[in-house]
Amino acid sequence: MIPDAWRRGEVAVVGLGRSGIAATRLLVHAGVRVYASDASDHPGGEDRLAELRALPGLVVEVGRHDLARIRLAATVVASPGVPPDAPPLVAARSAGVPIVSEIDIGFRGLVSGRCIAVTGTNGKTTTTALVAHLLRTAGLRAEAVGNIGRPLAEAALQRDPYQWLVVEVSSFQLHDSPNFLPDIGIVTNLSADHLDRYSSVEAYYADKRLLFHDARDHQFWVLNGDDQGVLDLARGVRGRRVRFSLRGPADAWYDAAAGVLRLGGAALMRRGDFQLLGDHNVANALAAALAAHEAGVAPGVLAEGLRSFAALPNRLERVRDVGGVLWINDSKATNVASTVVAVQAMDRPFVLLLGGRHKGEPYTRLAPLLGERCRCVIAYGEAGPLIEGDLAGRVPVERGTTFEDVITRAQLAARAGDAVLLSPACSSFDMFKDYEERGARFKRLVGAM
Repeated sequence: MIPDAWRRGEVAVVGLGRSGIAATRLLVHAGVRVYASDASDHPGGEDRLAELRALPGLVVEVGRHDLARIRLAATVVASPGVPPDAPPLVAARSAGVPIVSEIDIGFRGLVSGRCIAVTGTNGKTTTTALVAHLLRTAGLRAEAVGNIGRPLAEAALQRDPYQWLVVEVSSFQLHDSPNFLPDIGIVTNLSADHLDRYSSVEAYYADKRLLFHDARDHQFWVLNGDDQGVLDLARGVRGRRVRFSLRGPADAWYDAAAGVLRLGGAALMRRGDFQLLGDHNVANALAAALAAHEAGVAPGVLAEGLRSFAALPNRLERVRDVGGVLWINDSKATNVASTVVAVQAMDRPFVLLLGGRHKGEPYTRLAPLLGERCRCVIAYGEAGPLIEGDLAGRVPVERGTTFEDVITRAQLAARAGDAVLLSPACSSFDMFKDYEERGARFKRLVGAM
């Protein structure tokens, strides 16, 4: 797991969120001296910091990074929330210090189990949770880890005897994971995202392609057959490739005429038996079924698992019906592509709540989808003026102030039989600490109606 050079020197961990803390604990457990730092004065909570400081061979610093010390490190472990132009990573690169991710460290530390990796622009978390659920339905010891919540390094440290770990990986994590080689990989879809961090869409896609960076013949790739960008990304890659599709026959596909999900030529289950909203979730189910089937799960068990799977929080989550109005929490939709998918899933008139911190992509792509059923858009947060500028004149737009004001406006605008859809197309960081806090506030306000 640990190169000799790391043991002779010191490893620097930059960023002390959940993944940074997990990587630090794993390295210290392996006998490595660690310098761990975070620019925030209060990262990860005081209790976690106190636990870290009690570990031997560890120096913890908050509120600053010692750049001179980082330049002398044997390697740097970067948390996914630390941008590549952050001073400690710039300092490391200028000194020729290798940079790796927590995912890379966690993968090195695994002592048992095989890995299924899930990446893509949208649908990663739902697909990750679906695969793990299908494996567990078959009686296999499996857990969802990575970007979904529990760090891979934490699972490696606990040395639980898993047969499969299903790992959600972001482009940020793939950028610094040269040793991460999953047995099965899934690419859900590709569209522009994180343009506040990447210089171009091409640079973002290049990081996604790192999933295949050292592909071997034994690896198994599950690809979106309806997304040419995904197919182009995997062109020429070693390993076995299968496709899922909503448009026509494939290795797994949705037979829309019959309303049936199919695995090859065989019927898997009826669409009406799958609880999740939207065709995009049918695509997620097909991708998950292909991966779980490759892991040894029989079609009948796949169907049982898909029938019993419920929507995850903050992802087209039905919150409550109030006076005939369905309130839907899709706070995880932090880019325009995610909101497009949510809007396409609506089967009734709706009020759309858009706003937060702008991520670099125009909102004009939404306009053609809103004219028919969207009663109005309520724009809020830092991106409010941009949203209004892109959509005004094509759909009614109101400007909200506080989040409570946004909810009040939505309640006034919606009629019985409508939905109110929180699908912001923006990050949450102007008003909330993360999309989960935004979703929780939405649910509290709706619950109090």
